[in-house]
Parts: sequence; structure tokens; C-alpha cells
Amino acid sequence: MRLGILEDEPTQIAIYELLFSHAHYQCEIFESIAVFLQALKEQKFDLLVLDWMLPDGTAEEVLKWVRGNYSWHIPIICVTSRDSEADVVHVLHMGADDYFVKSTRHFELLARIESLTRRNREKQSSVAHFGPYAIDYDNQEITVAGKNTGLTQKEFSLANYLFQNQNKLLSRIHLLEKIWGLSAEIDTRTVDTHISRLRNKLQFTPQSQWDIVTIYGYGYRLQNAKVAEFA
Repeated sequence: MRLGILEDEPTQIAIYELLFSHAHYQCEIFESIAVFLQALKEQKFDLLVLDWMLPDGTAEEVLKWVRGNYSWHIPIICVTSRDSEADVVHVLHMGADDYFVKSTRHFELLARIESLTRRNREKQSSVAHFGPYAIDYDNQEITVAGKNTGLTQKEFSLANYLFQNQNKLLSRIHLLEKIWGLSAEIDTRTVDTHISRLRNKLQFTPQSQWDIVTIYGYGYRLQNAKVAEFA
């Protein structure tokens, strides 16, 4: 497994190198947000470990970028000395999967990473099937009856989130926060535009088994017609 680590403290870096070498993990450590984000654009990691406070900003910037551009499926754990309930809630809402307060319990951090990796592996296989739709998580693609639909990264993330929450009513604000980031300065009409594109690319229609139902003034629901018949 390959870890991408954001950390600038020399002592902590030395601990990580020893800890993850002992666990037989490959890891690459970055000491600034700018360099780390550039690496994410060029490389693939299986899990990210983010120190919250860096000289050039906070991990909040990284969380926003990763969840908006990289993947919603990669596990992320934030490591920080701040331990208030408000801090924990904020980090988790931003898109982190776990939160670890810096301490001398280094093997607890290792255990949390192993647990996150195991949960992520169990949660989804590399390909999930929903009728004629196949969601390929490794390649970030969705096919319909074997044909690639050419989704963009944002379209893929939105479609996958809808499938994972099928038959649930989701507000535009909720979708905007989940796909574009908690405080993204983007108009909710962006959601409408992407929903329209998904309808065309994924062939969602009222006559098919799957359709995106619009709840005017509120949001959308990806509806499975077979389930709806018994609702």
C-alpha cells in the first residue's frame, strides 16, 4: 500500500518513516501543501495522512481539493494536536475518514490506518453493478451495458454518490457540499447542470429502470423504478 503523507515536523517525519517501514508500507512525505497538491495531480496513493497545520496553510485546503478532484473513495486520516469536539466535527465534515490526536501512541495510528484500509476494501469492490450500470472505482468510469459514458471527474463523483444513496431525497445544498466541498463558493445551479448531463450520458429517463426525479425547489432522488413500485 502506498501512503501520501503531509507533514513538516522533522521529528514526526522520522517517526513516520520508521513506523511505516516497519509495517512494510510505501510512503512519500511532503512538507508543504503546494508540493503535496502537485503530487496528487501526478501520482496515485491508496491512503492519505494529513497533518492539520502547515507553514503554507491547513489540511482543509487539501481535503477540499481531494474530495473535489481526486476521489471520494481514498481514505484520509488527519493528525493534529487539536482535540476539541468542534475541531473533530469540522475535520470529519470536511471529508476526513478519521481523526488522530498527536501522541506517543504511534502504533494506535498504525492500527487506525490498517482499519481504514480494511473498511474501504470491504465497502466496495473495484467494480459495483447496478443493473446495466457498472461503476469502475479504479478507473473512475461508469459504463452502461458495457459502453463507456465519458463522465468527467465531478460527474463520476456525483453519479456514484447518487447510486450509493439511491431512493433517498438529497437537497441541492447537500449534494453541493458532498461533491464540491462543505463551503464551496459555487451556485447550486451547478448541481442542476451536472444532473442534466448525467441524465443524458447515463440515459436516465422516466421510462427506464433508473431515473433522477426532480423535487422542485429542493433537490433530487435517483429512483429505482422496481423499488419505487413497492414504496
